[in-house]
Amino acid sequence: MYLKSIRFLFTPYRTSPSKIFCRCQHVQTQDLVVERVYRQLKLGEYETRLIRNFCIIAHIDHGKSTLADRLLEITGTIPKSKENRQVLDKLEVERERGITVKAAAASMFYEYKNEKYLLNLIDTPGHVDFSTEVARSLSACQGAILLVDASQGIQAQTVANFLLACDSFLEVLAVINKIDLKDAKINKTLEQITKEFGIPNENILKISAKHGTNCTSILDQIIEKLPPPVCDRQQNLRLLVFDSYYESCPIVIVAVMDGVIRPGDKIQSKLTTKTYTVLETGIFAPERMRAEALYAGQVGYVICDTKISDTVVGDTWHHLGIDVKSLTSFKIPRPMVFAGFYPIDESNYNQFEQSIERLSLNDTGVRVQTDSNPAFGKGFRLGFLGLLHMEIYSQRLQSEFGQQIITTIPGVAYKCKIIGKDNIKQHGSDLLLISDSMKWPDTNIIQQCYEPMVLGQIVSPTICSLPLKILCTERRGVLIEEYSIDEKRTLFKYKLPLAEIVYDFFDQLKQITSGYGTFDYEDSDYEAANIVKLKILINQESIDELAVLCHSARAKAIGQDIVSKLRENIDRQQYKITIQACVHSHVLAREIIQPYKKDVGAKLYGGDKTRLMKLLKRQEEGKERMRQIANIEVPRQAIISVLKRNKS
Repeated sequence: MYLKSIRFLFTPYRTSPSKIFCRCQHVQTQDLVVERVYRQLKLGEYETRLIRNFCIIAHIDHGKSTLADRLLEITGTIPKSKENRQVLDKLEVERERGITVKAAAASMFYEYKNEKYLLNLIDTPGHVDFSTEVARSLSACQGAILLVDASQGIQAQTVANFLLACDSFLEVLAVINKIDLKDAKINKTLEQITKEFGIPNENILKISAKHGTNCTSILDQIIEKLPPPVCDRQQNLRLLVFDSYYESCPIVIVAVMDGVIRPGDKIQSKLTTKTYTVLETGIFAPERMRAEALYAGQVGYVICDTKISDTVVGDTWHHLGIDVKSLTSFKIPRPMVFAGFYPIDESNYNQFEQSIERLSLNDTGVRVQTDSNPAFGKGFRLGFLGLLHMEIYSQRLQSEFGQQIITTIPGVAYKCKIIGKDNIKQHGSDLLLISDSMKWPDTNIIQQCYEPMVLGQIVSPTICSLPLKILCTERRGVLIEEYSIDEKRTLFKYKLPLAEIVYDFFDQLKQITSGYGTFDYEDSDYEAANIVKLKILINQESIDELAVLCHSARAKAIGQDIVSKLRENIDRQQYKITIQACVHSHVLAREIIQPYKKDVGAKLYGGDKTRLMKLLKRQEEGKERMRQIANIEVPRQAIISVLKRNKS
């Protein structure tokens, strides 16, 4: 089925090393290397046939960034050094976690058969939450290196990224990495790639990116097997905007599809019709370096007099006054997970808002909506592509912008269909999309509720199949397909409610499979479900900000967890405090905080027992009157303990 979608590389790779073009490997600093290269080269000298745009795609931790480091060293773009680790992973969070979060571009110059080539490399993330980064990167490329770990073989995200390459009609160069490991299963991995993707064994490269073994042959194959970009420098300018970030000013990353762009040009957005003046053009090598122009077929950056909110990923830019046909835009990712973000100190809201705005420029998968909470004050309700996406965004806010934030428990967006002409007019539609429990309509006007579903793909050791199926069944999953990849591993395809996997599903999967299981998913459609609003009552008073939207089957467990946390965080009073979790009028969970009691019988030294009973009854009546007139003030810390996500 895949052979119809993609052209494979069926000729054996070259084993002889090629002559390296750049003569600056001896220079000790990267800046000098880049400076000397640019003294010798002009981008206009590179015809379209001498350009290759490619990306590296793989499952998480299969060695994409390490391979990128080796290719940069071989081409002399950076000096050879043992300290070259994750050179293209520039974010602090990427280096701390050891994963790629943002796709990064780098231009390399390489001499092959007495001709100088310009190779534009894009390193992509491997985690499913950042699949939109991969999709955008593929749009600027004509080929892809599919990297597979020799010790782990094909994993869930390997298949997902391969299918993305198929959809983009890219040439795929299959490469097996980490052949130096003691537990490397090279022959078995070759069989898996041939069986799953239909690529012959003789066309699969075997390398060790860590030690640089056979990495030069990859560059040879890139030039021989990957096609040059199809474009025309004589045509009118068309730029594809596929990323942006903020660094003292908005920097827009573009792929030049046709024409030439130079500083001083007047350009216009096809989508917004706004006009800009080009202030600077250049490429990444791997740091930003100015160039006199960018030509069709090249990938680089453009700095214009734009505002932060002006850049739209997937937009087409062209010269002012010259109308062109729009390039294919990207599919706007649908947020899957929603959470509230609030500053700890409400007085820092303006700075917090500016940080959210700037970070969202670099992360187009985030949906931002202003929000207000009685407990936390003003903030934002953000939509993310997954739980890891949310964690990375939160960590970047803290590390890059110095923001101290409160993050609420993640949830999903449900749909509900309402009835009644007046109700539909009031809400603006008969089908509502709601992620905030405080905006949930009255139960009496809801005709049907729907919850988001996902199609999950799990690769697990065969020995763990039974507990894995139990886990998926507990999460209301439906098994769609199951088949063996080899004698020790099985692939499962499940349809699961998003709400059941968004919080701790992956952690439990790792625990069941001893860390060997991998999970990948894509959003499916909405399905009818019994969604309820779980209310929290304290002495019969509803606490709106603690209400939760969930499936009826999970309401009791969630309610018990909330009331238990409240009991631990609310101080005892002179009267009894009853905490309840209710759906409609049904109480699903209850906790009671007993009052302080004075020993009214301390002064009694004998006599009839009725005297003690009389005093106790009078005390109870007094506490009942106190409970009726008292207003219970739920401490802010108690609400935070319930809403704040537990990082453990």
